[in-house]
Amino acid sequence: MKKLLVIACFFFGGIAGAQAQQTSPVWPGCEDAEDKSECFNEKLNAHVRENYEYPMKQNAYVRGEVKVSFNINEEGKVIVNSVEGSEPLVNEAAREMLKKIPDMKPGTLNGEPDSRNFTTTYRF
Repeated sequence: MKKLLVIACFFFGGIAGAQAQQTSPVWPGCEDAEDKSECFNEKLNAHVRENYEYPMKQNAYVRGEVKVSFNINEEGKVIVNSVEGSEPLVNEAAREMLKKIPDMKPGTLNGEPDSRNFTTTYRF
């Protein structure tokens, strides 16, 4: 019985050790943060607040909701995949804001640079 227990421990320990080691992209200024993922989210939210420019139409701000999808590729550059919403002016303003995201240290998978996809919805 003890042998079976020892074998089971090695087996399940081996499975746990075989899982992929993954890290998130690192936004500039988050290199020394204790929780880089939380810092990334804070910097992204600040970027949206500071860089989204509300479009105007007939002397009024145009508002709307957009679903955005972008990758941070193996070089740490942002690639906009899609911006979907019912208001074309808001879609374009959101796309321009995403293009201003700074280059960063890419995420890794097992120590190698790896592309990461992000999808979220914003109401402007």
